Amino acid sequence: MKRFVYIITDRNRKNLHVGLCSDLMKTIQFYSEMPTLFFDNAQQLNRLVYFEEINTEEQAMERFKVVSTFTRPQKEKMIRAVNADWIDLTIGLKYESGLRVRPQLRPSLNTNRRAMAF
Repeated sequence: MKRFVYIITDRNRKNLHVGLCSDLMKTIQFYSEMPTLFFDNAQQLNRLVYFEEINTEEQAMERFKVVSTFTRPQKEKMIRAVNADWIDLTIGLKYESGLRVRPQLRPSLNTNRRAMAF
């Protein structure tokens, strides 16, 4: 099962929170639903600025332990390597998850004709 190591921050980039999860979209949704769980209103963690997709749970846990021990400059360097402008990556993830959803199929024409015949 795939795991994600991620870094989420507030709008002022004061806090860099490293996390590990199996469903990144649900985790981001959790942060938006519980904005003051970890910090106060001024420091709401709401910007996903970095994430890694890792295939095994053991590797993900090891990577999480390593990234968690990084100093702030090391985390910033890692983020800037892939996201120089510190944009919120959730927008792209929401778009990609929307592409994977099967589009609504229109009803069969035969069922509509039967309904009209009565």
